[in-house]
Amino acid sequence: MTDEECRVATDALSSQLDLYATLLVRKGVSLREGQELVLQAPVERADFARRVVEAAYRAGAGHVTVIWADDVVSRLTYENCPLSFFEHTPSWQVEQLNSLADDGAAFLFLEGSDPSALKGIDPAKPAAAAKARNTECRSFRDGMDFGRNAWCIAGVPVEAWAREVFPDFSPAEAVYRLWCLILEVSRADGEDPESAWETHNASFEKTKRFLNSHRFDALRYESANGTDLTVGLTDGHIWGGGAGRTQSGVTFFPNIPTEEVFTAPDRMRAEGVVHSALPLVRAGQIVRDFWLRFEGGRVVDYGAEQGKEVLRHILETDEGACRLGEVALVSKNTPIRQSDTLFYDTLYDENASCHLALGMGFPECIAGGEGLGKEGLLEHGVNQSSTHVDFMIGTDDMNIYGVAADGTETPVFVNGQWAWE
Repeated sequence: MTDEECRVATDALSSQLDLYATLLVRKGVSLREGQELVLQAPVERADFARRVVEAAYRAGAGHVTVIWADDVVSRLTYENCPLSFFEHTPSWQVEQLNSLADDGAAFLFLEGSDPSALKGIDPAKPAAAAKARNTECRSFRDGMDFGRNAWCIAGVPVEAWAREVFPDFSPAEAVYRLWCLILEVSRADGEDPESAWETHNASFEKTKRFLNSHRFDALRYESANGTDLTVGLTDGHIWGGGAGRTQSGVTFFPNIPTEEVFTAPDRMRAEGVVHSALPLVRAGQIVRDFWLRFEGGRVVDYGAEQGKEVLRHILETDEGACRLGEVALVSKNTPIRQSDTLFYDTLYDENASCHLALGMGFPECIAGGEGLGKEGLLEHGVNQSSTHVDFMIGTDDMNIYGVAADGTETPVFVNGQWAWE
């Protein structure tokens, strides 16, 4: 396609992009009448951000605050500021995020960035910045972790990301193709995306009923790449997936798209080795072909063909960063996996593959967890950390067994898909 043909084709998506923007506002964060919406967006997609702002006001938003992100500015900041600068979040940013969360805002994060934006940057700097934000912006962080604020992460294409995903096309065509793919896998390419998401959400219920009724004591993973891992589950664990719910009863979708069901493992019970199935993109840096060895729930050894230092900084973020906070199951029979596309973005790639997460566990994944507080969650085995990093482990030949307290095993996954598929 010529650049002019790409422009015409992208213009033809206009009505669909309006539907996508409305989906994110009405279903993603379920914006309430008079509520504040906080929108974080890449400056390169200001055009779509404006559609979201318009959709928010149509939905009755009291006010919309827009926070812009820019890969080039971020890189310049990391290149020119010392490590000590990133060890604390500027006080005005702390006040901004915490006050908005305390006032009951909904948070919508439009994700679109260059997967290699920070290549060559000391990984200690983005690691420190992430830790500081998650530690010092407590109302903001806890508002999402403990169900006080509705939030949603969704994707928008930027040129550098699109060229990574579609390297054989011109920049304009790559962006157009990525827009089309985002709309498709987000179930936003039809006439009524909101109804499509209601139907999709209903599909999670059967799977959650199966897992929650069995109350497995552990999950055992095996695949030909060397993965041989057993992960214990907490007493009273609850499997979630699809829509979330705030403490006040508002239903929202934390991720658009989403294909996973997930729960909180026992932070002290992981044994064995797990190998990655897809690259991990973290703060603009890529980790490839890595493995982790667990003993007593803790990572005791690890390696990577690329990005081992990035992995080290993740694991050393704090005491809980080397333990698991999430186990998530995703069939290979999903739109993202079937697209046969590596997105180089965790929002999408985690929904193409079973995955685990290092760091923070989810309070809603244990009975009464949202009222327990940090110490209570630790006592119940739910990991606590200032980070949460998903990494993909699901291969086409992966088998997963649910292990009962008496040692009996029930097939859950066979060759990368649910046992009943």
